[in-house]
Amino acid sequence: MKWRLAFWFLLPAFLLYTVFTVYPLVSALANSFWRWQGTARGGFAGADNFTSLFTTFPLNQQLWPAFWHTMAFFAGTMVVQNTFGLLVAVLLVELPAARRFLRTVYTVPYLIGGLVVGYLWSLLLSPAFGPVNAGLEAAGLGSLARPWLGDPATALPVVILVNAWQYVGFPILLFGAALAGLPPEYGEAARVDGANAWQRFRKVTLPLLLPAIGVVSILTFIGSMNTFELVYSLSGAQGNQPTGPGGATDVLGLIFYRVAFQEGGSNAIGQSSALAVLLFLFTFGIAVVANRIVRRREATLT
Repeated sequence: MKWRLAFWFLLPAFLLYTVFTVYPLVSALANSFWRWQGTARGGFAGADNFTSLFTTFPLNQQLWPAFWHTMAFFAGTMVVQNTFGLLVAVLLVELPAARRFLRTVYTVPYLIGGLVVGYLWSLLLSPAFGPVNAGLEAAGLGSLARPWLGDPATALPVVILVNAWQYVGFPILLFGAALAGLPPEYGEAARVDGANAWQRFRKVTLPLLLPAIGVVSILTFIGSMNTFELVYSLSGAQGNQPTGPGGATDVLGLIFYRVAFQEGGSNAIGQSSALAVLLFLFTFGIAVVANRIVRRREATLT
């Protein structure tokens, strides 16, 4: 009876997961091995769609820079978003009175769509009428005002900071839950031994948080590899606006979009499916390896 009840409860979720996740993955894998003429499937292509990603102009000149931009996006997000998120989570443990309010403040941007956040910040950072440059001018710091999204030196860092602003609530929630589950006696023992707040955090709290840090890192990596809408709304489909940074914000998500809907030609389905398969295999492989490392580290703490 219990198994039958569980089956009927799980069936809707299983069907939705199959239709919207499993089927697209399998169909993308199948499509990547065929040539396409628009939406009509042609002959068997073998690995041609995969090799063309690295040999066909302009993809062969765009793919690797976009890959390294994506890696830089992940690294910057890890440093800014997750470090700040951990700091806030630790402070919230020490400020129980303001915990609910601050969690709400930091979580609200996470609930807003990436396109909305991107367009909002593109207005705020506009060199013509944006309040960011206007505020710098009013404060006597006009020399710092610049076209933030139009300068190749600042375009990608600005996108990383906007992404960190939007999603910082995510690590705060996860780190907060992990901190709430830590045994309090370890901290109390360190306090009795004379350790100050920084020593207790570095020697006791941080090692116990390593499994949570590993999980957050894996999820951040997966999200960074799939980033698209925020970069698209800030920099356009070409990784730049008409007066923009010349591809300085190109990421793999933008490359996939352009291949599928703009530059893929008659074989857009085949090439974009091949790129999607490679992106999935790379992301999945790194996530599996990282998850094993986290599990081993977690086992040493139990």
